[in-house]
Amino acid sequence: MEGFTGDYKAEERKMLAGEDYCGNDPYLVELRKQQRHKTKAMEEARDDPERYSEAIRNLLGTVVDDNVIIESPAYFDYGCNTHVGKSFYANTMCVILDCARVDIGDNVMFGPGVHIYTAEHSVDPAIRLSGVESARPVRIGNNVWVGGNAVILPGVTIGDNVTVGAGAVVTKDVPSNVVVVGNPARIVKHV
Repeated sequence: MEGFTGDYKAEERKMLAGEDYCGNDPYLVELRKQQRHKTKAMEEARDDPERYSEAIRNLLGTVVDDNVIIESPAYFDYGCNTHVGKSFYANTMCVILDCARVDIGDNVMFGPGVHIYTAEHSVDPAIRLSGVESARPVRIGNNVWVGGNAVILPGVTIGDNVTVGAGAVVTKDVPSNVVVVGNPARIVKHV
């Protein structure tokens, strides 16, 4: 990348490896800036299917098919760390803080305002104020519906055929074939 010298990708490697890293690293700041331009290009191409598919592929790390819709506005930290399967739909105001890898399976739908967080910050104020953070991946299986304003926290894996109720805060892994609701999310039904 232009303007960077030495081992400028060191913090990115640490971030993706789940190690502590500096979120204010100049290279990471530049990557987030590039993501904002890619997201804007995706939003501007929404009414042109060919340009839209290309813009989504340019933004995200992996896109399995062209049946992906991400409504505006949407926000990603990096975009390239988010990988989606077939037939993914994200309603408006989706936020994916993909400091670690985010894997989203086939036939997954997000209601409006769904947030996925991979970044973690220390509860120790001195560490938090230093800019040091870490990240853990999030995995979402196939045939999952995530209701509006649900939040999925770092390190969570959601199984197949799951419904996450609107407003739920998913703090731990969710097995396949269940419905979870609440804060923290808890199983209320097996399907």
